Formats: sequence, structure tokens, C-alpha cells
Amino acid sequence: MTALLKVDQVDTFIDQFHILQNVSFDVQPGEVTVLLGRNGAGKTTTLRTIMGLNSAKSGSVMYKGEEITKLPAYQIARKGIGYVPEDQGIFGDLTVGENMRVAMQKEDDATKERMEWVLNLFPDLKTFWNKAGGQLSGGQKQMLSIARAYLNENELLLIDEPSKGLAPIIVEKVMDSIQQMKEKTTIVLVEQNFYMASQIGDTFYILDDGTTVHSGSMDELKTNEELKKKYLGIA
Repeated sequence: MTALLKVDQVDTFIDQFHILQNVSFDVQPGEVTVLLGRNGAGKTTTLRTIMGLNSAKSGSVMYKGEEITKLPAYQIARKGIGYVPEDQGIFGDLTVGENMRVAMQKEDDATKERMEWVLNLFPDLKTFWNKAGGQLSGGQKQMLSIARAYLNENELLLIDEPSKGLAPIIVEKVMDSIQQMKEKTTIVLVEQNFYMASQIGDTFYILDDGTTVHSGSMDELKTNEELKKKYLGIA
């Protein structure tokens, strides 16, 4: 099967700091690929590099067989990659409805269908349609951020730490929503909550100190206590 996304030996610097060093992984269509590792391992920088928000010094990022490494972020987004950043990135002064409309690339029937589907997935967004984004709870902001990324005709979603700072009951809700989304799109997920990652993920890659060190099926990792302890700090 041809990879939807191929990251090959990518190096990324932030100022003088060498954050990513030969990071490589493939994302197969229809799967959830999880990037794991301790804080500071380079997971967020990897997503930002794919999205063109950080520039790769060397290596390549291929999407659907096309080189996107040097493209600006807005062109990458137009090619069908949605991004849910770690800080959610919603507009606090805009209402839920305005946040959704700003994110729309088209106002066609297909977009309206996705809007209806995602509002059924996150009914809170429908309830608080006219409420300012900054007044939402942490969980509702996360729902809005994910919903905006899904709204367009994206074949790939990059989702960074969706459970961060959320209460367990909300984590379950977000987890369930991503489970449903994986039936409709391909996902690259960065997630510190191993239970959530293990329930959603099909394939994993572990980053350590900016380098890809292990990969395999999520089912294999669930039972590999040595690997989880060494790289994820899970006893």
C-alpha cells in the first residue's frame, strides 16, 4: 500500500537548537498513526514541520506522492491536511459559528454535510453556537478545534495532544469522537495519554531526543512493558 504521508530523514532546527534529527515514518491511508515519546522528544515539532509552520533543514515530507517540504502552511492546508494544534488555536473573540465559518474553504454541499455530521458528533457546539470561543470550557474548545479541522475536505488530520488538561469524562468523549472520525479520514495523533493512544491507534512511532527509535503495531506495544518503561515512563 502506498503511504498517504511519508516523512523521510527530516531535520528541523528552532533557532540554534537541533530539534528533529533524521525523523522518518509513514502514514497509511485509513489508519491512526500515533507519535509517542516523552515531553521534549520532538512530537509537536514534527507535526509543525509537516504543516510548514517549522521549516525542515533537510529531508523530505511527501503527501500523496507530492513533495510538500518547502511549501507554506496555507498551501499545505489547501492540499487536504487539517491541523489541530496543542493550544487549540481557536479565535476567542469569535463565536463558535464564526470560528467554523472562518475555517471553511468552501461553502458547498459536501462542506455542509460535514458540518452537520461534526455538529452531531459535538452537540455542545450546536448548543453554544453563538457563544464566544474564549468563554467555552477546555473540553468545548478542544471539540471546536477538532471540528474546524474536520470541516474541510481533508484526507489527513494532524491532532496534537487532544486530551491535554481535560477531565477524564471529557477525554472519553474526545476519544470516542476521534474513533468515529477515523472511519472517515486518516489521522496522525500526538498523545501523552497512553490509554487513549492505545485505544485509537493502529500504528505507533516512538520519538526520543528528536529521533525515530521504534515503530510497529499498537497491539504489539500494548504488551511490550520494556519499551513502554524505557521510552514512555510507563511502569
